[in-house]
Parts: sequence; C-alpha cells; structure tokens
Amino acid sequence: MKHTLLFFVLLTSQLDVYSQQDSLHLKSQQETNKEIARNFYQDLWFTNNTEKYKDYVASEYVVHDIFERKGLTEPAIEQKNIADMFWENGELQGKIDYQIAEGDFVATRWHASLKPNTFFGKILGMEKLAIINVFRIKDGKIVEIWNHRHDIETNQTLKFVFKGLLIGLLVALIPTIIAFRLRKKLRLIRNQ
Repeated sequence: MKHTLLFFVLLTSQLDVYSQQDSLHLKSQQETNKEIARNFYQDLWFTNNTEKYKDYVASEYVVHDIFERKGLTEPAIEQKNIADMFWENGELQGKIDYQIAEGDFVATRWHASLKPNTFFGKILGMEKLAIINVFRIKDGKIVEIWNHRHDIETNQTLKFVFKGLLIGLLVALIPTIIAFRLRKKLRLIRNQ
C-alpha cells in the first residue's frame, strides 16, 4: 500500500512538472509572438524600416480588411508597399496601447498618426487613428491579418460623402427634368 501511494505521489508530481513545462512553453511562445508583432509595428509603422517586412510576414499571407480586401491572399511585399505609401506622403508615428496573445494569435490595439508633407498625405488625414490588428503567427511569421480601423476619424470617409452627394443630386435631377418637360408641354397646350 505504501509503495502504491508513493508511486501515485511521484506520478502526480511528475505530471505536474510536465504540465508546468508545457504552460511555460506556451507562455514563452505567446511572448515571442507578441514580440514579433511589436517589432513589425516598430519597423514598418513607427520607423521607416519597411525593408524588414520579410522578417515578420510570411511570403504569402491572408488579409481580412475592411472594404474590398476580405479573405485575400497577398504577397508579403504588400505590407511594405502599404507602409511605404504612408511614409512617402508624410511622417508616421504610432504607439502600441496593449497586446493580448492566445495560442498563435496576437491582438494589438495601437494608434497611428500621419503628419502630411504632400497633398495626398493631407487627403489621407490621419491625426490619431485607432487600429486593432489580430495576427495569426506560424513558424515565427505573420500568416494572417485581421485589420480593424476607426476610419470614421479620417478623410477616407469623404468618398462616402461625395458618393452620397452625387446619388442625391442624381435623384433630384430626374424629377427636375420631368418637371421642365411637363412645364414645356403645359406651355404648348396653353398657346394652342
């Protein structure tokens, strides 16, 4: 009986050691993934080191963005191209608010701002844009990106204003044309 109890105690303590080691490995992997994400922002968005995109992004990744870029597979160079477009039109600044990691996912809430030095940079109009990105990281590289921005605070929403204005003008133009035609017919009838 004593030997059975001793065996059970040893087995339980050994399983507990393995469980703690697995937990530490998972934590260290999550911390590593958070560091990959932090360095990605630092190099591409907070400093103009966009050539380092290969250090962070897999050769192809899947992007889930707003508007047309939903579930698309893109080459890694696209992340460099996007960051370069902003750097060419102004000076980017950013700050990470916080990060959360679970498994192979890292969620980062951060702020970006653009001090424009071109006309296009002024059109972009990013003073302090709140962004939440979720990265799925596999083998030390970002393989999937979910991008959620608070675009309402930027000039990007102006395209919707102009689109709505044009649609409204078109809708108002149709009854105006009909009214002018009816007015012309009414004059012809009165003159007869």
